[in-house]
Amino acid sequence: MHVPRVVLAMFFAILLAWGLVRSEPKSRAADESDGAFGTIMGQFVVDGMVPPQRVLVAKGDAKINDAAICAAADLLSDELLVDAETGGIANVFIYLPKAAKIAPKLKSSPVKEVEFDQKGCRFIPHVLFVRTDQTVVVKSADGCSHNTKFASTRNDPFNFSVPGNERKGTPVKLKLAEKQPVPVECSIHNWMRAHWLILDHPYAAISDPQGQFTITDLPAGEHQFTIWHEMPGYVDRTYKVTVKAGQVVDLGKIVIPAAKLTGK
Repeated sequence: MHVPRVVLAMFFAILLAWGLVRSEPKSRAADESDGAFGTIMGQFVVDGMVPPQRVLVAKGDAKINDAAICAAADLLSDELLVDAETGGIANVFIYLPKAAKIAPKLKSSPVKEVEFDQKGCRFIPHVLFVRTDQTVVVKSADGCSHNTKFASTRNDPFNFSVPGNERKGTPVKLKLAEKQPVPVECSIHNWMRAHWLILDHPYAAISDPQGQFTITDLPAGEHQFTIWHEMPGYVDRTYKVTVKAGQVVDLGKIVIPAAKLTGK
């Protein structure tokens, strides 16, 4: 006996409503809900005294290149910035060297371009995290020429001139993840130095002026993070953290001895 399709559909709908049959299983993306991921936060603080910021260029120093711009005021080093009130350390990288799993909403970077500027004969920002699906746009707000030099063992090196007041910018694409932050320099003004961390996943953070950081949507479970700062380099290659599903894990204060940062 031939049963019309419309009758079969109505019969199936009744069984589904009574709970006698199951609906199709959820997609994998649906299963990977926010409940399978968590967040960590913390604060890097120094233990001990650190020296004041070094003067890289003294105001009025006529011996340097482009003194009218670069020596318009004392130019202080950004290599070690510590908040006087909290002891928080800025510009500390914390990141996963590799990520086996990425939250679905973070598989692609929401922001496709990030800016790297030059102002007052310093790089802005001093430290940068960029993913391999992003483009770095190198600009300058200075009235003098700079150059931007990058060399690593994984990505193709580059070294190009940046004209004064170049606001359109030069795009830079980095295809491969790096093991640690890579220096970026200006050969014309040899005190100019920054660091870029290039990864193929989103799980990294840079501490703010008070030393605080947050990394969201991490897969639940135990992870080994790398902690890196430009003064000592590696602070901890295997910093273990357990991420709890659907929760925020506050790591509190992560203390770094002053001697490790200064080498003294």
